[in-house]
Amino acid sequence: MAESKSSAPLFAALGDKTRLRLISRLCGAGPMSITRLTVGSRVTRQAITKHLRVMERAGLVHSKRHGRESVWKLDARRLEDARSYLDLISEQWDDTLGRLREFVED
Repeated sequence: MAESKSSAPLFAALGDKTRLRLISRLCGAGPMSITRLTVGSRVTRQAITKHLRVMERAGLVHSKRHGRESVWKLDARRLEDARSYLDLISEQWDDTLGRLREFVED
């Protein structure tokens, strides 16, 4: 299944609580610098940068330089890709369970 291979980095990036918090903050507040993303967090700027790079490789975020800082923005299309893939898996499970129910009931 080609979709699973291309979705693996996406789900790996989403599989970390720190990255999920970063995504939540970017969803709620819009584009932010690393400085703003670290406010109120026990995570260092260096760690935040590493998490953002993982998410960038998965296509979840991208950055633009503004002066001396990089401003990070969420790419919601990749979240939609994840949702679509999960919907596909859910549909396949529903079909499989329906066939099993028909088999058991007959």
